Amino acid sequence: MKIWYDATTGKHVRYGAAIAARLRHLGYDVILTTRKHPDTLELARILNEKFIPIGQYDPTSLCTRLEKSAKRTIMLSRLFKDSVPDLAISHQSVELCRVAFGLNVPIILTADTPHAAAVNKLTIPLANALVASEAIPKRVFKKYGEPKLFQFKGVDEVAWIKELRISQKFDYEKPLIVVRQVEKKAAYAMGKTDITEKIAKKLTSIGNVVFLTRYKKPKRKNLIIPKHFVDSASLVTNADLVVSAGGTIAREAALQGIPSIVLSDFGRTYVNEYLVKKGFPLFIASDLTEALKLAEKHLGKKSDVKTKLTMLENPIDMISKLISQKAFSKH
Repeated sequence: MKIWYDATTGKHVRYGAAIAARLRHLGYDVILTTRKHPDTLELARILNEKFIPIGQYDPTSLCTRLEKSAKRTIMLSRLFKDSVPDLAISHQSVELCRVAFGLNVPIILTADTPHAAAVNKLTIPLANALVASEAIPKRVFKKYGEPKLFQFKGVDEVAWIKELRISQKFDYEKPLIVVRQVEKKAAYAMGKTDITEKIAKKLTSIGNVVFLTRYKKPKRKNLIIPKHFVDSASLVTNADLVVSAGGTIAREAALQGIPSIVLSDFGRTYVNEYLVKKGFPLFIASDLTEALKLAEKHLGKKSDVKTKLTMLENPIDMISKLISQKAFSKH
C-alpha cells in the first residue's frame, strides 16, 4: 500500500514525519510532500526526512493565497498522474483533500482547530475518516459534514512529544522565556491584534526572552530573535517559561512539564482547556496584565508530568489501526 502525507506547515511536517516512521515500520510505502513555507523545508531537513517540495505559500493577499493553492493542486495531481496512492493523510491540507477526492483516494484527516473555519469547510467534508482529540465535541465537526469520527484520549502533539528527539542544542542564558509570535497571516487570525511582541518586551524584566517571529526577523532591543530556523519543540525543552497566542508550542511545552501561558482569543481552545483539566502546566490568560502575573508566578517551576503523559493516547496508534482494519472506503 502506498500512502501519501502532505504537510503545509511546520507542525504538519513534524506530525507527518512521526506518522511516516510508524507506517514504514509496519511495512507501508510512504510518500511525503510539502510546500515552501518559513518552517517546512528547514524542519524537514533537521528531522532528516525527505519531503518533496511542491508549490509555495504566499499570504500577501486573498488572491495570492487562492492562486498558489490552485497551482499547487494542479502540481500535486500531476505528481500522481501515473501512480495514484492508495490512501492520503493530512492535518487538513486543502490541496491534498482536493487532489485525493478528485483521484478517488480515501482520506484520513486529523484536525484540532475548530476556529479555522475556512480550512474546515474545505477539508472536513471531503474526508473519509476524521481522527481528533476527545477534547473537541462531536457537534463541532458535524456542521462541516459527517465523516466517520474517531476520537482519542489526548492531543495531536502527543504524537511526537512522547518520543521527542532533541534536534538542536541551545546555550541561551537562564531564566529562559520563549515567546512565539501569533500566525497573523493565517486566515483565522486576520483582523486580530497581535500582542506577543508587547508581552515579550515586558518579560525581559524577569528573564532572557527568545522571540520566535513568523516571517521577518527584525532586531529588537533586549529581545533575542534567532536569525536562523529554530526547532521550537527542542528549544522549549530548555525553557523556564513559554508564552504564545495559544498554538502548538504551548502544548509541546506543557506536555514536557514546562509552564506555558496562552493568551485568550486563540487560547481558550478545546485542546488547551483539555490539558488544563488533565493537570498539565498550561495557563490561560485573559489579558496582558494576567499573563505577566502568571509569568512571574510560574517562571522556572517545571512539573513532573511523565505519569500524566503516559495516560494520554497517541493519535498515530489510531491512524495505524484504521489503516490496518481498512476502516474507510473510496468515495
